[in-house]
Amino acid sequence: MFYFMATFVVFLVVIIAMAIGYIFNKKTISGSCGGLASVGIDKECDCPDPCENRKKMDREALRAEKLNSEGRII
Repeated sequence: MFYFMATFVVFLVVIIAMAIGYIFNKKTISGSCGGLASVGIDKECDCPDPCENRKKMDREALRAEKLNSEGRII
């Protein structure tokens, strides 16, 4: 039981330290290799036409970019 509690406390301390680091840095969590974008692949699938979810995300990103370029406060 002692080893379980010691391991639990160590994991808890590590998670708290990571949370504090995230709070102070305000940096998003990212992978170490950069993912598919680092090799020039825009999407994960090989389909010629994007799915409806992808089209919706692209429309929202374009809308947000347009609003930001107008100098408006969102």
